[in-house]
Amino acid sequence: MDDAALSLGAIDVSYSSSSAECTVSRCKHSSEEWGECNSRPTVFRSATLKWKETLLGRKRPFVGRCCYVCTPQSRDKLFNSSIPSLGLRNVIYINETHTRHRGWLARRLCYVLFVQERDVQKHMFANNVTENVLNSSRVQNAIVEEALEMSAIDDSGQLDPRILGKVKKKTKRILQEMVANVSPCLIRLTGWVLLKLFNSFFWNIQIHKGQLEMVKAATELNLPLIFLPVHKSHIDYLLLTFVLFCHNIKAPYIAAGNNLNIPIFSTLIRKLGGFFIRRKLDERPDGRKDVLYRALLHVHVQELLRQQQFLEIFLEGTRSRSGKTSYARAGLLSVVVDALYTNAAPDILIIPVGISYDRIIEGHYNSEQLGKPKKNESLWSVARGVFRMLRKNYGCVRVDFAQPFSLKEYLDGQSQKPVPAPLSLEQTLLPAVLPSRPNYVVQEGTEAAVPDSRDLTCEPLRRQLIANLAEHIMFTANKSCAVMSTHIVACLLLYRHRQGIDLSKLVEDFFSMKEEVLARDYDLGFSGNSEDVVMHAIHLLGNCITITNTSRNNEFFITPTTSVPTVFELSFYSNGVLHVFFKEAIIACSLHAIQNKRHRNGINGISPNMISQEHLVRKAASLCYLLSNEGTVSLPCQLLCQVCHEAIERFIQYGILLVAEQDEQEEINSSLAEQHWEKKLPEPLSWRSDEEDEDSDFGEEQRDCYLKVSQSQEHQQYITFLQKLLGPLLEAYSSAAIFIHNFSGPVRESEYLQKLHKYLITRTEKNVAVYAESATYCLAKNAVKVFKEMGVFKETKQKQDTILELSSTFLPHCNRQKLLEFILGFVIL
Repeated sequence: MDDAALSLGAIDVSYSSSSAECTVSRCKHSSEEWGECNSRPTVFRSATLKWKETLLGRKRPFVGRCCYVCTPQSRDKLFNSSIPSLGLRNVIYINETHTRHRGWLARRLCYVLFVQERDVQKHMFANNVTENVLNSSRVQNAIVEEALEMSAIDDSGQLDPRILGKVKKKTKRILQEMVANVSPCLIRLTGWVLLKLFNSFFWNIQIHKGQLEMVKAATELNLPLIFLPVHKSHIDYLLLTFVLFCHNIKAPYIAAGNNLNIPIFSTLIRKLGGFFIRRKLDERPDGRKDVLYRALLHVHVQELLRQQQFLEIFLEGTRSRSGKTSYARAGLLSVVVDALYTNAAPDILIIPVGISYDRIIEGHYNSEQLGKPKKNESLWSVARGVFRMLRKNYGCVRVDFAQPFSLKEYLDGQSQKPVPAPLSLEQTLLPAVLPSRPNYVVQEGTEAAVPDSRDLTCEPLRRQLIANLAEHIMFTANKSCAVMSTHIVACLLLYRHRQGIDLSKLVEDFFSMKEEVLARDYDLGFSGNSEDVVMHAIHLLGNCITITNTSRNNEFFITPTTSVPTVFELSFYSNGVLHVFFKEAIIACSLHAIQNKRHRNGINGISPNMISQEHLVRKAASLCYLLSNEGTVSLPCQLLCQVCHEAIERFIQYGILLVAEQDEQEEINSSLAEQHWEKKLPEPLSWRSDEEDEDSDFGEEQRDCYLKVSQSQEHQQYITFLQKLLGPLLEAYSSAAIFIHNFSGPVRESEYLQKLHKYLITRTEKNVAVYAESATYCLAKNAVKVFKEMGVFKETKQKQDTILELSSTFLPHCNRQKLLEFILGFVIL
């Protein structure tokens, strides 16, 4: 492998076992090669070795290209063949070569000179925002409507001026919180402070120079830019602005939750471009829509876009507590879409952003994963957090900017296509759980029943378009996130070497797993000799790992801490690599489900080693629906089952699945097999379209394709590893299904969640749980959400509470048992 082509060239991580200290030296043009590993092949290398022989000379993948189906024109713009080869840069490595000056004094004052030379001017930012928003017709109408609700009209038909004055004061008070007042001087000062701070507690902050070239080219089009990063840490707010500032790109206006609106700190945020919005737009006591606040927010965003300002929006709404990308909350994105259709700007460019940390500055979210309420932010907590950061080192950071794409092109393209009818989990998953229940005859890709597919005033169509857009953005941002060394080490220790492993063997598997990540077109956020990088990750994971010195060749033995809550922290970092193998893990668990049922029930006319490809695709699709809140395997413009089919094809390329010989396939009684599967698997999980059925060659090939699972030790171990990746998720969901057996409702959702989470924690304390990390609050919450969506629970709203009770479908005990059996079918006991 041409390992030199994969090096970052900005950090040399070395570890001294004698001193037990990690040291770092930064070199501007250094190029550290990957360490060679001449030991015997590991599970990862041997499992996919033949398939990867043609990939061993490839360069580091370039991530974040926009969708060729939805935005083909944008895909060809701002990109050329030389961009991927531009390499990476450490943003916080600044010396006199980054300024216009040279000499001893320039070296001493390089940070000050660098910051002073950044192009930040007052005229670059929005002006007269408050006045323009207040004078807009929509806000004026909202003020009148609010006043009408507060008072009656007098005899002369006029509003009470005192009430009208109160509403206007309220409007100005809201705008004071919402409107940012950017200070170029403070941006420069903060840039200098962050250079100092980031260099003290980060080893580097890497960006891809080619990605920044695309962003710079986008800024020259004189269009508003919307940056949409993943949200993992509070430092995200400052990190993106800092990176753009260092590259002379105008700072974006940052949409922040009003939980950060605390004294002193809020003033700083506003001066840096932050504006505060409510976590929930409608916070009225009566639960009705707050028309005035919505009008102010819409007009404020429109005004910023009209003045060609850049925005930074966190679609997840809150930091991810699990390490996985959360589902998108498209409320503010819908405001941006509305602004485009009100001609606030001729077009808007969307830029998904991936951010990866070796270790987040918060350290972990163990307290919240234990079910404890989130602590409110305060000035004291901010100050305490800064002091805590200065005493530690948090390793490396990677920021990846995806290719900008045109929002207008995306929406125009979607409005001209047949709109897929959104299928609920009750339509797609429930028939697979309860096959005897009459299922919905709905094919994936069926057009929605809307009056006019181009009429965006149709609310269901508008909601679906925005939801698909948000899913597109989050999928791309997640795909752009680089895999860090701590992610790989945590994953290997939890799901490959849970009982502990020698350091040398861990290094071998680490070397192989990073090859697997690259082969799947995901990038890495580290470079250097494998042993040094592994020790760097172990050092950062700290108390999550135990290191003992064995008498055998003076070898280090590495053991993960699997007790609650420390294992939650390891799981958080392990989840940073889950999305890379998520599709393959789905296939591996689906293989187990089919084989397990085959051995338990037996099927006449089929060899016990044969698996129908269509059966496997449908089973995998049903598992994707079950785990839809844990990870996304496909874009909205892709058929889910077609994506599952492609994942199976990759298994065939690996040699893990073998296509049965023609004479073996002819021996199978396909009519009996097809009849059996059609009774058990619902139509919404079908992956063949009508066009494919009309093509007899393609259709017959797919119907008659039977597969065998390779029995080689390496392949079986690789399958087991993939199955274990989903082990905690499936154990949490199956435990939630067990808990439903004792459901006594109606009950408030918050109360039920608390009881379920306590049950999961009790299972780990009594050593009943196989995976202690299955007891996180996030998994309990996601399990309840899936059960609501698939019709297990019926929910009703009562004031501020949601009341849960079992639906009529799951009142019979036998149906609850079938739900449990369906989930347990994927679980390795």
